[in-house]
Amino acid sequence: MAEQVPTVIVNPEDYREVLQKLNDIEEKIEFTNSEISQRYGKKIGRDIGILYGVCTALMVVLVYLLLILSPVMEKLQSFLQSVLFK
Repeated sequence: MAEQVPTVIVNPEDYREVLQKLNDIEEKIEFTNSEISQRYGKKIGRDIGILYGVCTALMVVLVYLLLILSPVMEKLQSFLQSVLFK
């Protein structure tokens, strides 16, 4: 016995309405997914920006301290040697 595909007769206007409702639902789902992705992207971007800011600030402070302490370093080294290795 061969299987037969059931046939249904539908009013074309009802069919168009159902398709329009499905399209509206699909648009809402796509919009919601895009909003969620955009928020996630903003959070990731903020976190990366904070990390870049911290790294830049640490490098600036390190360079500043090296430039400020370089003239004092010789005096500090001689002082520590005289105190520790007397």
